[in-house]
Amino acid sequence: MSRESKLMDMLTGYAAAHQHPVNVGVHMIGIPAIMLGALVALSWVSFEFRAYSVNLAWLLVAGFFLFYLTLDTLFALVFLAISAVMTLLAMRLGQLEFAVSATIAATLFFGGYLAQFIGHAIERSPPVLLKHPIQAQLAAPFFTIVELFQILGLRDQLFSEVQQRLARDARNLPPNA
Repeated sequence: MSRESKLMDMLTGYAAAHQHPVNVGVHMIGIPAIMLGALVALSWVSFEFRAYSVNLAWLLVAGFFLFYLTLDTLFALVFLAISAVMTLLAMRLGQLEFAVSATIAATLFFGGYLAQFIGHAIERSPPVLLKHPIQAQLAAPFFTIVELFQILGLRDQLFSEVQQRLARDARNLPPNA
């Protein structure tokens, strides 16, 4: 499968379950909250590698970035820039008194998930998380970057192609689907 085909398949699948503007808005807040909460907790675990101190938050961001590079270079680079800022913030929050840091991490993480479920209740579609939990965790931050591009009116041709595919897919559904 080509890089462009893989990207279009992912974007079309995501867009099918995220058409309601309230749900999209909730995701734009909830997914970064989940990610920041996770990054705070992951920043607590660090180790020395050569002369550098490395924590699990940076390793997670690096792993996501490498995967996103296989989909789209520009989206991956924007993800990396935003995630670097988030990771630095997470590290600062992770250095607070543990009870405070843990409360912040848990509130962001679980609050973000609660927001996702509310958004999908409004959308009247189940979250992808319920059907494909690993894929949903890996893809959600990428889709937030994609949504940011769409909100800013960037790469309109890509989003036009996604909508065309959605319309074509809807016409091919069986009558009772």
